[in-house]
Amino acid sequence: MIMPAEADSINQAARLLAAGEIVAFPTETVYALGADAANADAVAKVFAAKDRPGFNPLISHAADISLLRTEALFDDRADRLAAHFWPGPLTLVLNKHPSARGASITHAGLPSISVRIPAHPVALAMLEEFARIGSGLVAAPSANRSNMLSPTTAQHVAEGLGDRVPLILDGGRTAVGVESTIIDLTGDVVRVLRPGGLALESIEALIGPCASAAPGDKPIAPGMLARHYAPQKPMRLNARHATEDEAFLLFGSATANFGGRLRLNLSESGDTIEAAANLFDHLHRLELSDVAAIAVMPIPDIGLGVAINDRLRRGATP
Repeated sequence: MIMPAEADSINQAARLLAAGEIVAFPTETVYALGADAANADAVAKVFAAKDRPGFNPLISHAADISLLRTEALFDDRADRLAAHFWPGPLTLVLNKHPSARGASITHAGLPSISVRIPAHPVALAMLEEFARIGSGLVAAPSANRSNMLSPTTAQHVAEGLGDRVPLILDGGRTAVGVESTIIDLTGDVVRVLRPGGLALESIEALIGPCASAAPGDKPIAPGMLARHYAPQKPMRLNARHATEDEAFLLFGSATANFGGRLRLNLSESGDTIEAAANLFDHLHRLELSDVAAIAVMPIPDIGLGVAINDRLRRGATP
């Protein structure tokens, strides 16, 4: 059921979480599917609704960093990143606190835990109310079927999950449009596990150079699987022209006819922030069209273009 995100429905969502149910809610990145992170049975409902493999851990969300400090061990690097970028589209992977309340299924039995404070008024209001009546910790991946396109509207959630979710809070279209950047701080070397809504340049300016996760690394955070964020139609990347059977996803000013039966532009001005906000919405529209496949123009690998290209590469993987 989709409900406008108002005070009564937000409080209803918090009560559902306290009762062990799942709810979908907007964040600044994409819509999330949440459950009480301390309730193993409730978190299992998230995995079941998404058809998500149990080895793929979730992110624990809270409105207050003091709650996250009871779940994870913050070092100086984590403190600096949290102070600068929370609330915001940044997830930190930290070593688990000895007294962490999060159920083992939430972090897939790993010694690490992923934590974040989202920057969306609806998410924060729900988390604050849930902290008043429950644990205040919500385990939440994106609110879509596993490996499929992430949702940036409440309608996307309803189309993908239907009656698997008792309540979908409608907070409008999400602003960032791609998932959070995930940084691994469990070791001496800082690693980027998933590029996302916070540009890597901003992170490195604060804590120095970051390494990248190696292909084939065991997933210790969401978004590390080879195929993810995928439309159900074949997708061809770095295309300069589209066939009559393809839709064409454009970027930048395009005055020539590049072919394709249907054309959508991520950003006519060539702005990667605007392109990220439009990415999943445009892909949802193309997926619902009558074209056989999707062709995508090259996207510059700078700023949020890094996150866009990451999603496109994973989505195009067979």
